[in-house]
Amino acid sequence: MAASIVEQIRRNLVAYISLFIAIAALSYNTWRNEVTEDNRNVRAAGFEILLNLGELQQIVFFGHYDRDATRGNPRAGWARVLLLQDLSTIMPPTVGAASDSLATIWADDWPGLGGDDASARRISDAIDGARGATLAALAELD
Repeated sequence: MAASIVEQIRRNLVAYISLFIAIAALSYNTWRNEVTEDNRNVRAAGFEILLNLGELQQIVFFGHYDRDATRGNPRAGWARVLLLQDLSTIMPPTVGAASDSLATIWADDWPGLGGDDASARRISDAIDGARGATLAALAELD
């Protein structure tokens, strides 16, 4: 009986090796597809974050330097800040922390836009911090 099991294994060795290779290849392919999809999501969110950071920076410039109440509307700024927080949930934690910091600074300093240079500087610095964190996260993708 032991000889027949050894004989069956010897006769079907190629089939066993083929099965092992097929399972290993399928596992790797599934893992790689998951990583690629995660990277795609992070990349898309990162580019959207960068676009919205640029738009928020324009709102700050219009509101502070041009004193344009229409294009520098704080409600439009709030909409951008909230969108940035939503998008940052897809990103690595450093981007989320930078987005949270930006939201806190925006909440504290948006009333000073148009009169207080320190408020505009703090908001701009927070935008630059979020931009840097986003660019670093994008640079780390596989």
